[in-house]
Amino acid sequence: MAASMARTCRYLSRHVSCILPRRTNVCFTLRSEFHCSSPAHNGLLFSLNKRGILKDSFPEDAAQDQLPRLLKSGAQTVYCGFDPTADSLHVGNLLAIIGLLHFRSAGHHVLAVLGGATAQIGDPSGKTSERERLSVDAVEANTRSIRESIHRIFTNHELQFQDSSRKMGTVTVLNNLSWYKDWGVVGFLSEAGRHFRMGTMLSRHSVQSRLKGADGMSLTEFTYQVFQAYDFHHLNQIYGCKIQLGGTDQLGNVMSGHEYIHKVSGEEVYGLTIPLVTSSVGDKLGKTAGNAVWLNRDKTSPFELYQFFLRQPDASVEGYLKLFTFLPLAEVERLMEQQREDPGKRLAHKRLAAEVTKLVHGKEGLESAKRCTNALYHSSVQALEEMSDKELQELFREAPFHELLLEPGTTVIDACRRVSAIPEGPRGYRMVLEGAVWVNHRRTDNPEQVLIPKLHILSNGLTLFRVGKRNFYIIKWLSL
Repeated sequence: MAASMARTCRYLSRHVSCILPRRTNVCFTLRSEFHCSSPAHNGLLFSLNKRGILKDSFPEDAAQDQLPRLLKSGAQTVYCGFDPTADSLHVGNLLAIIGLLHFRSAGHHVLAVLGGATAQIGDPSGKTSERERLSVDAVEANTRSIRESIHRIFTNHELQFQDSSRKMGTVTVLNNLSWYKDWGVVGFLSEAGRHFRMGTMLSRHSVQSRLKGADGMSLTEFTYQVFQAYDFHHLNQIYGCKIQLGGTDQLGNVMSGHEYIHKVSGEEVYGLTIPLVTSSVGDKLGKTAGNAVWLNRDKTSPFELYQFFLRQPDASVEGYLKLFTFLPLAEVERLMEQQREDPGKRLAHKRLAAEVTKLVHGKEGLESAKRCTNALYHSSVQALEEMSDKELQELFREAPFHELLLEPGTTVIDACRRVSAIPEGPRGYRMVLEGAVWVNHRRTDNPEQVLIPKLHILSNGLTLFRVGKRNFYIIKWLSL
């Protein structure tokens, strides 16, 4: 495959003028150009493209010539924006963070911009209807939560994945409300609005798709591209930022930023897009689709995140290893070869799940995910004993959690009735007799069995009851 690609690239380099038609698109897909572009060969962009992290660039010739030269000339500043429309980012956002992490590892400075202002406007990109308006308090709370999450992921990356011998770039988390809060609407439109043309704005795909819908598009949403363009301009002026990273659905907004900066200051800036993360059936992962896997523990536990990647289809795992982990591509190839030799071990799936969980939740988060996996799927009593109250509640998120005084002589039937795990009267008693009740993964058929420490009550003071196949009840015993 590699030899064939090399021959193809040599052929194209000799005959490109007679094979390729003149380009008319304003942006292009990066996949083939990086293989054939000698300035980018073995560089950061070439590496990111081989991993599948980069999709499009803007302007047209950036990927082949200007941008590789810029990145090699010294440390650059790259930014990506995240609107705090929820109190957590999700797996759909994680690839953008990973893109920033790759740039930082290569010595470039990164800016994560939280849209405290733009979240109140609403990005129409990829949406079929207008977002529900958020209150100022809600946006502030979301911003705080996401800021903490981003700091956590960058810290985990530095501790768990970064080569200490390589000099990293800086990371700065900003809130765009800080540069909009003193603007008045008349002043902003007078300053920025005059540089935008209605025809160009109307031509954006995000606008066209909404205008064709039954509900149309509000003026508020229509102006979103103006604000994102101004964000890029502000970051360019204050931080020297020349590169914006965003999802493919952000391309129109990236183009607006480039055009605005070029008109105002003449600076040359660049946009890079990353592919959208989709489910196995092609649906975009995120809040709007209702299938978000969150990056905050209180919404998606380390165990749930681990299981999400562990359960990916075989066809997705190699691509996800390249996208979501920092494993060298040669190691990814070795993992896939091992998986092909013994598919039942699912080594590639397990490594993928472990690497992502460690990035998002740290080493302790990965250990927690493994404990929960052993407790639930391998019926490990030892894993149950090692679990904290929080982990048990995360693992059995819908299970009632009770704190009860442990009275002498408490029996299985007593405990079940106190937490309403079984019906009152003879029916509940009969359920225990018939073996419908499990205590710490062990079936019991004696309703009058007195609870015994270390058997029915684990060393961490917990008891896990299961009635039937899926009804769990957690008891934390308090001593008299």
